[in-house]
Amino acid sequence: MKIYYEDEYIVVLEKPYGVSSQESNGASVLSLLLEKGISAYCVHRLDTQTTGVMVYAKTKEGAGILSAQIQNGELSKKYLCVCHGVPEESGKMIDLLYHDKLKNKSFVVDKKRNGVKEARLEFWTRGVTNLGEKELSLVEINLLTGRTHQIRAQLSKRGYPLYGDGKYGAKDNDKIALHCEKISFRHPKTGDEMIFISLPSGGIWDAFLKNE
Repeated sequence: MKIYYEDEYIVVLEKPYGVSSQESNGASVLSLLLEKGISAYCVHRLDTQTTGVMVYAKTKEGAGILSAQIQNGELSKKYLCVCHGVPEESGKMIDLLYHDKLKNKSFVVDKKRNGVKEARLEFWTRGVTNLGEKELSLVEINLLTGRTHQIRAQLSKRGYPLYGDGKYGAKDNDKIALHCEKISFRHPKTGDEMIFISLPSGGIWDAFLKNE
């Protein structure tokens, strides 16, 4: 697990694939940090199958400050994904999303009801390639809300399931191609703007990013 930055208040790292970002019975970022002698608090989450850059607080006070930044929209995250098909060059997706906890799956629904939340994101199509008969796109996403499986559900609903995402309709036998590329926030102690960027590599990512 790569660590990009650490001081007495925060640690910024790249979450590996298949590892929970919060406390779990299996491997988690928190347990991997403990192996390095670092005790931390989880303030935001990535899906177990999502990779990318994350920030963890090392104090309760710092966790509270970072959590407030998330609530106020001051902590921002941008993602890269590979999806089937070719979305428009750019645009917004706005849906009502319901997360079924029993199925651990989110669904786009038509009406507001208990448990339904609005999901919003912006996207830009950055590249297109062919893999056999599959037409795949590299898409950059700015999350405007942070709903469970939001990117996966919203793109799948429009016919663009993420590469490797069998839960949401893809047929590939591979890892899900979803990566948190960039995170920005204010340092909980100094107030300085902190920006970290992580590009994915290996597997399907190399079809788009091997020359980056």
